[in-house]
Amino acid sequence: VQLVESGGGLVQAGGSLRLSCVHTGIIFGDYVIGWFRQAPGKEREGVACISSSVGNTDYPESVKGRFTISSDKTKNTVYLQMNSLKPEDTAVYYCAANLMRRTCAPHPLNEYGYWGQGTQVTVSS
Repeated sequence: VQLVESGGGLVQAGGSLRLSCVHTGIIFGDYVIGWFRQAPGKEREGVACISSSVGNTDYPESVKGRFTISSDKTKNTVYLQMNSLKPEDTAVYYCAANLMRRTCAPHPLNEYGYWGQGTQVTVSS
């Protein structure tokens, strides 16, 4: 299983970015794709997830209403649309696959067995 993120960059506060995560190698079964971020000196935190089969999504309060996760199964791609960005959203953003779960929820990070390399998002004030 491989995941590759793209779409990061520098944006002003209030702006938008769309991140993409192309995943390959998940041949069968249900899975969850999550987006995470890690800022310097902080722990990695989840910002969104989506279930491959049930289709449910989940967000923490810090991004709810601003971030939207979606998927295009024909392209094996999961997107993270980020609107109304704030300087505190600055971080490296990662996507990851959880092959242990069928529905999306705040699952432990160690359940996500496959990770991308990350893409930097910088929001200037």
